[in-house]
Amino acid sequence: MPHSATNSANRLDRLPISKFHKTTIAALAFAYFFEFADINTFAITAPKVRVLWGSDVSHIAYVTSLSFVGMFLGSVVAGGLADRLGRKRTLTLTTVWFSVWSLATVFAWDMLSMGVFRVLTSAGLSAMTVVAVVYLNEVFPRAQRGKYQAYVIMIGICGTPATNLIASLVVPLGEQTWRLVYLWGALGVLFLLFLRGLAESPQWLEARGRHDEAETVLRDLEARATAEHGELPAAAEPVAAEPAAKPSLGMLKDKRFLFPTILLSVLWITQTIGFFGFSSWAPTLLAAEGVSVEDSIFFVALTTVGAPLGSFLAAQVTDRFERKWCLVVFGLIIAGSGLLYGLTFVPVMVVVFGFMVNLFERGYTALAYAYSPELFDTRGRSLGTSISYGIGRLSNAAGPLIIAALYSGFGYMTVFYFIAGTWIVGALALAIFGPATRKLRLQTPEPV
Repeated sequence: MPHSATNSANRLDRLPISKFHKTTIAALAFAYFFEFADINTFAITAPKVRVLWGSDVSHIAYVTSLSFVGMFLGSVVAGGLADRLGRKRTLTLTTVWFSVWSLATVFAWDMLSMGVFRVLTSAGLSAMTVVAVVYLNEVFPRAQRGKYQAYVIMIGICGTPATNLIASLVVPLGEQTWRLVYLWGALGVLFLLFLRGLAESPQWLEARGRHDEAETVLRDLEARATAEHGELPAAAEPVAAEPAAKPSLGMLKDKRFLFPTILLSVLWITQTIGFFGFSSWAPTLLAAEGVSVEDSIFFVALTTVGAPLGSFLAAQVTDRFERKWCLVVFGLIIAGSGLLYGLTFVPVMVVVFGFMVNLFERGYTALAYAYSPELFDTRGRSLGTSISYGIGRLSNAAGPLIIAALYSGFGYMTVFYFIAGTWIVGALALAIFGPATRKLRLQTPEPV
């Protein structure tokens, strides 16, 4: 076969789900588990360290905002690294990176050192997410990868309640026991135990012109699948591929790369401000409007039960329907539910609408993780996904300031109008400009 032909995607697409795929699911779910665990560690421990170190609320706000700047830098750097070093190697490096800096946070001695360590940890968390999304996209069959992307997130998201439970047990035990929460977050380094079961993305190898290595990986995966499931169906015909080229920011001049990058940036900006605006501010705003602090925390805790169920819902629809329209519908439901959440102070309705927001938001995120890399070819997939995801995370450095200003200047309801509005903007952008991917995904071979 000529080296100018694309064949890895075609051969991967006809593989049945086998032990390799299951190992990949376990590895990525494990990494996501500790990513979701680590995201909340500062929020959980901040009240304790603020008192111990005599810091004020503004210091907490600075650390939180700078963490999102770290996420932006980490995701963009990881996109470039994944294109140069490979998906598997970069996935390993980023997971080890955030684990090491979470461990370093165990030894933080003041708010400045805490801030530095949290920024570096956040950079690794975002970097790992981007690379994991791209890796799963490239090694799973096209007809099923959305479903398994959602299942991985469904398992991983359990890291949040697990960490909340552990923190609630260990933080009250003593003045310094908050440090154990970051030790827990550092356990993500055990991802290294899964490495032997993972393979480099043949699509990446092929896009880099390393056809012999891609062939070796493909033959190994095919041999293992044949041993498990018997003879494989024939692969689709290969399609012509562009000559291998090193991805760079110069690709922004190419409309095929620039357009989806802008569209996905809008998607991730509206998702980030909409989700973190809701989840971060809901308890505070409820308490400020007269709901007791204890009740507001309890109400919000009940609503988070919807999160893993949302990923499960996404798994049921993502490969059956057009992902673009699933995202539009989910986004509009989140906007409506979030607005109704802000309009009611009846406890049962607060829980119901909050549950709906969490359910559909986690489903939306799972859908977006599957949809985003599909808008690029292999050459631009990592860089485009990382830039758009990073810009989304960067937007939340400003999101809390906007929400605080709206609340102070215009009142409680304005915040929920704003949050609902961000979701509607994202849904409209996708409805009007979002490419449909289902027909392409199911009918034609993918070019490199």
